[in-house]
Amino acid sequence: MVKVNLGGCSSFVKDADYKAYVNKALEAFDTLQAENGAGNDFLGWKTLPVDVSEDIISSCEQVRDSWKAKGVDLVIVIGIGGSYLGARCAIEALSHCFVRKEGNPQVVFAGNNLSEEYLAELMDLAKLRNTAIIVISKSGTTTEPAVAFRIFKEYVEQTYGKAEAAERIVAITDEHKGALKTLSTQEGYKTFIVPDNVGGRFSVLTPVGLLPICVAGFDIRAMLKGAADERESLLVKGEDNSAVQYAAMRNLLHTEAGKAVEILVTYSPKLVYLAEWWKQLYGESEGKDGKGIFPASVNNTADLHSMGQFIQEGSRVMFETLINVENANRSVVIGSDEQNLDKLNYLAGQHVDHCNAMAQLGVKVAHIDGGVPQMEVSIERIDEYNLGSIFYFFEFACGISAYVLGVNPFNQPGVEAYKKNMFALLRKPGFEAETEAILKRI
Repeated sequence: MVKVNLGGCSSFVKDADYKAYVNKALEAFDTLQAENGAGNDFLGWKTLPVDVSEDIISSCEQVRDSWKAKGVDLVIVIGIGGSYLGARCAIEALSHCFVRKEGNPQVVFAGNNLSEEYLAELMDLAKLRNTAIIVISKSGTTTEPAVAFRIFKEYVEQTYGKAEAAERIVAITDEHKGALKTLSTQEGYKTFIVPDNVGGRFSVLTPVGLLPICVAGFDIRAMLKGAADERESLLVKGEDNSAVQYAAMRNLLHTEAGKAVEILVTYSPKLVYLAEWWKQLYGESEGKDGKGIFPASVNNTADLHSMGQFIQEGSRVMFETLINVENANRSVVIGSDEQNLDKLNYLAGQHVDHCNAMAQLGVKVAHIDGGVPQMEVSIERIDEYNLGSIFYFFEFACGISAYVLGVNPFNQPGVEAYKKNMFALLRKPGFEAETEAILKRI
């Protein structure tokens, strides 16, 4: 279960102010639970840990097993934003940093950029491997994934033939409508549904996240169990509710202490994409109506040698939320050296993770002394169960926090602005007037 420690904020806030914001968070909790707040038609994520059916889980496992039988060793997951960040977070966290899990395909991602070099180099890889595709898009017309899918669909069809290609392409899309749904029906692709009442950034526990994670060889049942147990804990209203505590403190630090930036701090390279997923979740949920806390991230200790100076002594506009992993899954002990030229014999016999923990503690004290409050969000270890738990924790806390802030957590009206300009500059039919207007400006 996720645990929250607010001790690193105590010198920056008053007890009375914290209690007031806990009360605000409890009111927001009630709104979220009553499902009568803004965006209440996108609350399907709340019950996903217990609503995902055995049919969906077994269907994911069937795709995994079918592709294994075909010898598939490369799966290209095509999607952008919430259609890929959750899956990538879990796969990066659970995978060996350097070696593909034996007997399972390498899972790579496309459709999240428009880099020609990236797509060309991914095609180089696909030509060397036995390839299948998971394409994720509710509409099928979002530019970045649609471009990537067109390119790799053509390659798979040319390489394996149309009939076999239909066995190597799985679509996760709308149940009834959209270009990808129409194509899937025409071509006979196996499909999974993106629920209408779950927004993209909350979709990691739908097939959007579950299928790629399962195909990569990881236990989605354990992930759903972790999320379900976290949900059970968070449904208990009270001042000890960890999501209430987190939402209350971050809003207090923002509104009363003037902290405009929240930095998610990790101490494992495996969690870099957890931070990327979290940044979308909070940035897209809260950044609207001229409001919001800007979500940033660092991965220490590496970033202590790049961003550390600014965090320690730069503008005092930030607070930190540390992801604390209590137990490592692997063991490496530092040895002794007779010459001791590097002066490290005082660490002989220590686990590397102990050094990491002491760096983490030392940074915490230094940053607090330097004027940077720090919360801790702790999980026991990096595994499927705990990832499911922290996914659900951050989603639930996000709903509470955004309601405290006074915004709709579940819409994203601002993301359309760049698309209109891009379509106009690409001279998409129907955007002629916009094209002329933009060209005059640039």
